[in-house]
Amino acid sequence: QVQLVESGGGSVQAGGSLRLSCLASARAFDNIAMGWFRQAPGKEREFVAVIGGSGRVIEYADSVKGQFTISRDNAKKVAYLQMDKLKPEDTAIYYCAASFWGTHQFMTAEPEYWGQGSQVTVSS
Repeated sequence: QVQLVESGGGSVQAGGSLRLSCLASARAFDNIAMGWFRQAPGKEREFVAVIGGSGRVIEYADSVKGQFTISRDNAKKVAYLQMDKLKPEDTAIYYCAASFWGTHQFMTAEPEYWGQGSQVTVSS
């Protein structure tokens, strides 16, 4: 069982920044892909970003390219989502997720493990 604990959400004004963290409990953290999805009220969940076990494979949704940056620290078993130039449309619950099948699982299927979610609210 891989357990994910998220932190770093909150409220910020448009144009501001937040950094989300996702701490993972896994025997081989280097072998699991980590990423985020988000879900706004009344909308479907959407993919945001994913990073492979080694950190060399990274994919972003087109909507956040150039705005968000995903990274990981394998020694600390934590993934980060740096969110800059935030806009009201970025308001959502952000869910950290993990998969031992790799980054493609985030793009074409469903990750096996999910965090509890973290609220991000961007005001004008």
